[in-house]
Amino acid sequence: MLERGGTQALILVEQDMRNIDCRQIIETISTLFQEACICLPEDVLAAIKRARDKEESQVARELLDKILENSEIASAEQIPLCQDTGIGVVLLELGQEVHITGGDFYAAVNEGVRRGYNDGYLRKSMVAQPFSARVNVADNTPAIIHTDIVPGDRLKITVMPKGAGAENMTRLAMLSPSQGRQGVIDFVVKTVDEAGSNPCPPVIVGVGIGGTAEQALILAKKSLVRSVGIPSPDAETAELEKEILKRVNNLGIGPLGYGGRTTALAVHVETFPAHIASLPVAVNLQCHTARHKEAIL
Repeated sequence: MLERGGTQALILVEQDMRNIDCRQIIETISTLFQEACICLPEDVLAAIKRARDKEESQVARELLDKILENSEIASAEQIPLCQDTGIGVVLLELGQEVHITGGDFYAAVNEGVRRGYNDGYLRKSMVAQPFSARVNVADNTPAIIHTDIVPGDRLKITVMPKGAGAENMTRLAMLSPSQGRQGVIDFVVKTVDEAGSNPCPPVIVGVGIGGTAEQALILAKKSLVRSVGIPSPDAETAELEKEILKRVNNLGIGPLGYGGRTTALAVHVETFPAHIASLPVAVNLQCHTARHKEAIL
């Protein structure tokens, strides 16, 4: 029940909110997924070019050239970079002063994914009844949605079409705190080594450390949308990234598993405080077709 003056206060609060219509969300997400599946971000292209210039193996250099050529063809002909156009991962940063109008927020996100995959003629890979019938849902929904409530009056949308080759190599370890920094390094390197050519290297290695099991996994996934090779702002974490990258590239897996120094383009580590008795570590790999696009409404 509203106290005296409550109606007026409610109107003032509503006036302070910024409205974003679901139709705009649908259109934005549809466009982002189509663009992400066709055009590699500039940071990814730059990282591949740097790797090509430093690579010692002739075979590896030729494969990196082919990856760059594939990117040029996809962009020029407006066709997908890879036949696996992935599961639709959507990362949302919703300003607390935003009011979503015209429908259900998550329904709009899924409609955007549906339209993007249909209008862009992208392969639909989602199946229902995953442990039995595995029936293709035919529109690549539902999306995997992660939402953070943040200050402000903007909605940031980041889409990440995530292919199965890399996603299937995801690993989680609940380490003992006594295993510490070295235990983290060993686990990450072992994960990349065992993945071999399956995630289509050169990969981006996303690492989440801390929190709970699911928090570590989300941190690892979110780390993959950081600009490739930009180090963590935390000096200790940045040094950890550097050491893991060196060890990973010394594995000799190389581009597409044919050998060479370029097994990974970057290692991105995100951390979160942990329980005194826990050290969760998650690894989520991204293939060289590191597709992601973002927009701010």
